[in-house]
Amino acid sequence: MVFSSAVFLLMFLPLVFVGNTLIKKEFSNYFLLLASLIFYAWGEPYLVILMIISVFVNWLVGLALSKTTGRTRSLFLVLGIICDLGILGYYKYAGFFAETVNYLLKREVIPVLEIALPIGISFFTFQAISYIVDVYRGDTEASYNLVNVALYISFFPQLIAGPIVKYRDINKQIENRSATWMDVSDGFKRFIYGLGKKVLIANTLGLCVDTIYAYDITVIDCKAAWIGALAYTFQIYYDFSGYSDMAIGLGKMFGFHILENFQYPYLSRSISEFWRRWHISLGSWFREYVYIPLGGNRKGSVRTYINLILVFFLTGLWHGADLSFVIWGLFHGFFSIIERAGLKKALDKTKVISTVYTFFIVNMGWVLFRAEDTLTGVRFVARMMLPWRHQDLNIETWNYMDIKTVFVFGCAVLGMGLIKSITPKQIKDYWNNSVIEAAYCVILLLLCLASVASDTYNPFIYFQF
Repeated sequence: MVFSSAVFLLMFLPLVFVGNTLIKKEFSNYFLLLASLIFYAWGEPYLVILMIISVFVNWLVGLALSKTTGRTRSLFLVLGIICDLGILGYYKYAGFFAETVNYLLKREVIPVLEIALPIGISFFTFQAISYIVDVYRGDTEASYNLVNVALYISFFPQLIAGPIVKYRDINKQIENRSATWMDVSDGFKRFIYGLGKKVLIANTLGLCVDTIYAYDITVIDCKAAWIGALAYTFQIYYDFSGYSDMAIGLGKMFGFHILENFQYPYLSRSISEFWRRWHISLGSWFREYVYIPLGGNRKGSVRTYINLILVFFLTGLWHGADLSFVIWGLFHGFFSIIERAGLKKALDKTKVISTVYTFFIVNMGWVLFRAEDTLTGVRFVARMMLPWRHQDLNIETWNYMDIKTVFVFGCAVLGMGLIKSITPKQIKDYWNNSVIEAAYCVILLLLCLASVASDTYNPFIYFQF
C-alpha cells in the first residue's frame, strides 16, 4: 500500500486515525501495530511473516544482551547482526552474488534464483540492527515489551522507505506519548505538502523521465539527455523527500516526532555537505555504525580515505544489488575524498561556483543511478557532455514534455529551497498556520486526490530499496 493511493487516503488512513483517537491510550500501541502489519501485508501477505520473524529475533537478542556479559554478550550481538544481514543478503543480494560469480567464472556455478524482494527490507533491517547495537553499547535499554519493539520496527509511516529511526530516539514516545491537536494539525499539513511533492511534481517528472529513458540510447541527443537527467534529479528528490514529509506528518498525527530526513540538499556547496542534507537518517546510520567504528578520521588520512570508500561502497550497495549502484556510491566517495584532500578549501571561497559544482556532480551521479546498466549510464553522460558527436539526432521535444511538465519543472526548481532562501522571515511567520496556508493545503489536497483518482502512474522510487 502506498501513501498516494486511493485505498490509503480514503480508507486506511481515516480508519486508523479515527480508531486510534477513539481507543484508550493504553491500547494505542496494539492498535497501531495491527494497522502496521495490515499495511505491510496489503501488498505482500506472506512476506509479513518475514518481518514478524525479524522482530521476534531482534527482541530476543536485545533481551539476551541485557542479561549477559563479556564474550557471551558479544556473541549474541554478532549472531543477531548475522541473522539480520543474512535475511537481507538472501532476499536482496543472493541473485546478484550468483550472477557475479557465474560471470567471473564464465559458467553457471551457482543457480540464479528468482527471489521476491520484500518492500522496505533495507529500512526495517537497519532499524533492527541499530536497536541491538545500541542495547549492546548501553545507549538504550532493551525492551521487555515485544509489542513496543514490534511497533518500532514495523510502524507503517516509516516502514517502507524510512526515515530510518533509532530506538533511543523514539522509545519514550512508544512507551508514553500524546498527540495534541497542534501536532495533529501540523501532521496533516506536513502530510499534504509531502503528498503534493509526490503526486503533483514527482509523478509528472517521472513520466518525462521514463519516456526519455525508454528510447534506445542511440537516438537520444544532448537536449533530451539533459532534460532527462535534470528531470530525474528533481523526480527522485520530490519523490523521496515527499515520502519522508508524509511519514513525518503521519508520525505527528499519532504522537510520534520523527527526525528530519532532508534539508534542501540541492543547495549544498560540497558532496560531503550534500550527504549531510540528503537521506540524513541513512547517512547518520552509516556514520554511527560503520564509519566511526572503523576509526572514522582518527587514524590518519589514508585510513580515513579507506573508511570513506568503504562507507560509500556500502551506501551504493544498500540501494540495490547492481553494479550501477556500487559505481554511483564510489562516484560520490571519490569526490568526498578529493574535497577532504583540499578541494573543499577552494569551494569554500565562492558560494555560487561550489553550489553549481555540487549540483552538477550530483546530477551526473543520478544518471548512473537511473540507467538500466553502467554502460548505458556512461553513454547517456557522453551525450550530455559531447553534443557535437550526436548532432544528427533530434527527438521532438514534445514527445516527452508538454506544457504541464514545463510548468512543474519550474515549480521543482523553485521548490528545492530557492523560494525559502529568499523569502523574508516576516512573510514566513505570516504564512505559517494562517488561514491562507490552510486554504492552500485544502486546494493542494483536492488537486492531489483528483490526480490520484485519474492517474495510474504512481511509483515510489525508494520502495525498491
